[in-house]
Amino acid sequence: MNTLAAAAQILVAAAFASIPLLRNRFGAAAKAAAVAELRRQGVRPEVLEENKLRFDASGHEWWAPGSFAAALLTAAAFNLAGSSWGITLTWIFSSIAFLANIAILQSQLGAAKSVRAAFRRKGDQELLRIDVPAFLQAAEGAFPAWTRILQNARHTVVFAGSALTLAVAALV
Repeated sequence: MNTLAAAAQILVAAAFASIPLLRNRFGAAAKAAAVAELRRQGVRPEVLEENKLRFDASGHEWWAPGSFAAALLTAAAFNLAGSSWGITLTWIFSSIAFLANIAILQSQLGAAKSVRAAFRRKGDQELLRIDVPAFLQAAEGAFPAWTRILQNARHTVVFAGSALTLAVAALV
């Protein structure tokens, strides 16, 4: 049973690690597309840097999914070693991964609304002029189509893998 939980945790860890890897690989192209869209809208592209808006894997775009991946790999290692800590860590980290993925999915589904709200909070008049859906569509369009398929697969792996590990933990 612990081996099954560990295998699922390794898959979930890989799913989380895919986030910064893809942003690192395609973030520059996304930024270039976003800059082109801002120019098309008559907004200075420098507004991105001035407001610390990024498309790469820096900051929380790296440490958050990287931390989830590391935590899940730690739990998997304890599960593979047959340690009782494996089940304890599974309850903690798999629950957090499941809930974090809900937040990630929610932010993706409501990206335009949340970006508009963030722009309002910043109070920068130039940000308020941005056609946010067009801006986000331009940036997202810089990622290859297969990354959207991977995104859906990642959500499935995280939800199913986390649920499986929690079910295994409940049976042990």
